[in-house]
Amino acid sequence: MIDFRYHLVSIVAIFLALAVGIVLGTTLLQEPAIETVKRTNELMAKANDGLTADLDALRSKEGGNNEFVTALTQKLVEKELNGERVLLVEAPGASTAYREAQHQVLLQAGAAIAGRVVLAESFLDPKSSGVIDGLATQLKPEGMAFAPTATAYDKAGALLAATLMTTDAAQAGTANAATPGVLDGFEAGDLLSVDGDPGKRATLAVMFAPEKPFTGDNAEAQADALVSVATALDAAGKGTVVTGSAATAASAGGMITAVRDDGDAAKRVSTVDTPDIPAGRVVIVYALREQVSGDAGQYGIGPGVSAFTPALPTATPSPSETGS
Repeated sequence: MIDFRYHLVSIVAIFLALAVGIVLGTTLLQEPAIETVKRTNELMAKANDGLTADLDALRSKEGGNNEFVTALTQKLVEKELNGERVLLVEAPGASTAYREAQHQVLLQAGAAIAGRVVLAESFLDPKSSGVIDGLATQLKPEGMAFAPTATAYDKAGALLAATLMTTDAAQAGTANAATPGVLDGFEAGDLLSVDGDPGKRATLAVMFAPEKPFTGDNAEAQADALVSVATALDAAGKGTVVTGSAATAASAGGMITAVRDDGDAAKRVSTVDTPDIPAGRVVIVYALREQVSGDAGQYGIGPGVSAFTPALPTATPSPSETGS
């Protein structure tokens, strides 16, 4: 008969075997596990070093490209916009740095800057819709009629565009006698501010998009409000280009995305999502030139682009070239 002592010895033997197994297992597996971790760390370190080197190389190439394009910008854009007056429009939250840099390139292209209109944050406040509608109705000239389906921003865009833009080179640089007091009225309502003399009409417009995408319940309506202004400026002049960075303005909720997603607007208003690099500022000039010819396109590197830059015009051969 098996007594208690036998059971005790058996139990002790089992636990002893488990303990020995754990010790042996830990000892045998410890070194391979450590080696595996070491190899993994080494591989990750090498991969990180490689990625860092690639990033440094890309930054060097980008710096070189930017320096090269900056040096050639004058030649790349020279005379492209001769005889044109360009209006600069800043949406709420637009980049001042982008606008200042583009201003200089437009001058290099031979354009005259008509002035600047800065839309206030209150312009996009849903609570301002009624005020904007009332102002547009009150200030519009007798001959101007709004469509029955026009929103407050459609009306405001049409009225501002009539005040700021023209397709007639003979009228460029002169005020629209039919819309006196429009800019003063919107300024008095704290809806915009002006710099220079934008009331002396322009033939082209560059609109700088907000550098933060719209979010929240009113996001779509706010983006659409700016699209209404851009399309109105385009219709009243020779063309409009909307610009802002690909990472923000051309992302979900961005104004450029709103233009590109609007089939009618995208057929008329051009967009460029690379104002943060010298090449992009040249592209804006080319997009304006394309607008003068009656075409439009979506350019840059973000979603919805057709190309980085408009197609370059084919040079007309000289008589000596055709003769030879």
